[in-house]
Amino acid sequence: MQCLGCGKCCRETGMELSSDDVKRLVDAGYRPEDFIVIREGALRLKNVDGWCYFYSPADKRCRVYRIRPMGCRLYPVVYVEGEGIMLDELCPMRHTVSKEEFRRKAKALKKLLKKINGERVPR
Repeated sequence: MQCLGCGKCCRETGMELSSDDVKRLVDAGYRPEDFIVIREGALRLKNVDGWCYFYSPADKRCRVYRIRPMGCRLYPVVYVEGEGIMLDELCPMRHTVSKEEFRRKAKALKKLLKKINGERVPR
């Protein structure tokens, strides 16, 4: 996929995190309480002023791009409740995702969702 770096995927994000994502970010020096919020039993990226905690609107860049969460890496392939796995209509470059890339990311997303669902926090 060819990313424009527009940041639309980083605006009002509800990206779920796996324990592996959290470990990677904590190992890089970030404190969980700074970037995690728990919603619907899932660990999710916190938003600050409407942006993902790790996104810098001034620089239009992700501060943790190299170690970003797996869900961010798989974007714009997303899971929509009741509809399944698809390309996020919000992404202006979704048309650049090849069929093979979609298949590969969809397979990885299924695996990620299974892991995250197994790690849900009891309410």
